[in-house]
Amino acid sequence: MNKYELAVVVSAKLEDDDRNATIERVKEIITKHGGSIVNVDEWGKKKLAYEIRKMREGFYYFIQFSGDASVPGEVESRVRLMENVIRYLCVRQDGK
Repeated sequence: MNKYELAVVVSAKLEDDDRNATIERVKEIITKHGGSIVNVDEWGKKKLAYEIRKMREGFYYFIQFSGDASVPGEVESRVRLMENVIRYLCVRQDGK
């Protein structure tokens, strides 16, 4: 099992319930494809480095999970299609 971290930036235009539902959906995708959630870190609303889809702010979430090498690809292919997610990045964490 490898350790990964998924950074997700969610639209700041969403209400709290919709934002939470979006993150819950991402967590469901991870567990559905064989990953297990280790930690979810919410950084809150932050200014974006540059404008994305006419938005200047977004809510940042960092989800740490473990899983096989196929899990990040499956997660990215599903998260890419979510309209409330404006950016995402999944990286493998070193085992150190």
